[in-house]
Amino acid sequence: MTTVRLPLFPLNSVLFPGLVLPLNVFEERYRAMMRELLKTPEDESRRFAVVAIRDGHEVASTAPGMPDPTALPERGPAAGFGTDPVKAFHKVGCIADAATIREGADGSFEVLATGTTRVKLLSVEASGPFLTAELEPLEEEPGDEAAPLAEGVLRSFRQYQKRLAGARERSLATGAELPDEPGVVSYLVAAAMMLDTPTKQRLLQAPDTASRLRDELKLLRSETAIIRSLPSLPASELTRGPMSLN
Repeated sequence: MTTVRLPLFPLNSVLFPGLVLPLNVFEERYRAMMRELLKTPEDESRRFAVVAIRDGHEVASTAPGMPDPTALPERGPAAGFGTDPVKAFHKVGCIADAATIREGADGSFEVLATGTTRVKLLSVEASGPFLTAELEPLEEEPGDEAAPLAEGVLRSFRQYQKRLAGARERSLATGAELPDEPGVVSYLVAAAMMLDTPTKQRLLQAPDTASRLRDELKLLRSETAIIRSLPSLPASELTRGPMSLN
């Protein structure tokens, strides 16, 4: 089994391969991570791992009274994640490659990264200035009938987009503007749908592309049926996640 050890960035959201992730980094533990990544030559990948938080807080309390008025602020790389951080995170995450890391005058960082490869979380180390994790890369298997499933998901996704945007069919993106490779489709749709974190996490850790697409097809049909009776909602960008504050 081949493993890799990388800096670990826990978030209250799920990162998928191909998804663009903007970060506003202001906590010291993550500033330290970015300073370390900046030591990597520009012609090499500046990689870190992103995992979704199962039980804990993305931002540690910084003053007494948050939320317990008698509590002292938590400090250190594992602040907010309990005594055994590995239990606080979902077990499948995604490697991120930081394309840009810009330091501000106040020492914070603006980071733009892209998800690349799924990984399984094996262990978490909290002895340094930031969390690191031992990770096992997960290969993406196509599964049975991935190609026809991707076609069905794209059709249902266009209907879902229509309902979200409240747009007429002639104003929608055409099929030529969306990918047709099943794996890319599965991650794009998973990232773009308005779903809670546990559901997105389930899609990330699907055993193969076909399984993810089948799950998405069911979700798209049910979500589209639900929002038919709701007011129009703004469509989300397809490959960009929300700005995350740590």
